[in-house]
Amino acid sequence: MSKIKVALVGVGNCASALVQGIYYYRRSEKEADAVGLRRLFLGGYHPQDIEFVSAFDIEARKVGKDLSKAIFSAPNNTLKFAGVPSLGVPVLKGPVLDGVGKLLKSVMKIDASPDVDVAQKLRESGAEMVVNLLPSGAIKASGFYAEEALKAGCAFVNAAPAFIASDAEWVKRFEKAGLPIVGDDLTDQVGATILHKVLLKTLADQGVRVSETYQLDVGGGTESLDTLERTREVKRIVKTKSVEAALPYKASVVAGSTDYVDFLENRRDSYFWIQGLYFGRVLMQLDLRLSSVDAPNAGSIMFDVMRAVKIALDRGIAGPLLSVSAYAFKRPLQAMSLEKAEEMFEGFINGKVER
Repeated sequence: MSKIKVALVGVGNCASALVQGIYYYRRSEKEADAVGLRRLFLGGYHPQDIEFVSAFDIEARKVGKDLSKAIFSAPNNTLKFAGVPSLGVPVLKGPVLDGVGKLLKSVMKIDASPDVDVAQKLRESGAEMVVNLLPSGAIKASGFYAEEALKAGCAFVNAAPAFIASDAEWVKRFEKAGLPIVGDDLTDQVGATILHKVLLKTLADQGVRVSETYQLDVGGGTESLDTLERTREVKRIVKTKSVEAALPYKASVVAGSTDYVDFLENRRDSYFWIQGLYFGRVLMQLDLRLSSVDAPNAGSIMFDVMRAVKIALDRGIAGPLLSVSAYAFKRPLQAMSLEKAEEMFEGFINGKVER
């Protein structure tokens, strides 16, 4: 299979997990060996077919370093679970724009070198797709990189909660340019949102009438700090709408990030509370806590997304990939149930035309 050439925007903890994951799984030959992956092969592509050819950041401790070293540079603080050889891919200085909020300035050092011409560097690298991993509050910066992707002829994967792949105007522009676009706001593999949706669907399928439920997240790391300052309400809206879609009826739902705790580092604690009525209108309540390391949660889903976007490029498919977005993101252009999204995603991989 040909290589899947990817440019990373934002060399934070999620980027670290993705790059490490390539080397962690590269020798896996059987599905049983690939613990932690939903799919070792997707459309014939293996994780080792993914190649990171370009990377952009603004952090002085990352810019100019090889990507293999930058992913372990402060303020990154996620787990190191795989060794990464030198990649020959220097981290390039992108524009700051709104990429750094007031709270992030206390933990980041902005590189003073001039910004590169992003579109030119994308073309020089041979990148086929741009994966946006910028922090939640970087709305203008996310839009800038989407624009640069269009200029360079790259597909765009928006893992941030900026509304790009779910915006009709952006979608039209990528479709006109003959390029795929997916997003917005990547779903975690074992994150609070997907678990909450599964719990609610299971209860509803069992005949329980859920009346009220909430999901609250507390985490460390730069993403949690940025969310606390700039996108707490936006994230709450996105997560709440995503969770609401799991129920076939209306209920009182609240879901979203609540606070930052520095010593948690890249860990996150999520709390769930569900109340409903079952047989005889008897009251039931469920109270749970999920603890996880945040960055690896992006790995399995993003590996599927990058390979699916490559399949779209191979087939000459442009515009929004509805099935991929519904399968992998909290705010797709078209919301649908978990079962429908899974069915459409499998259909897309197997060659079914979406529209």
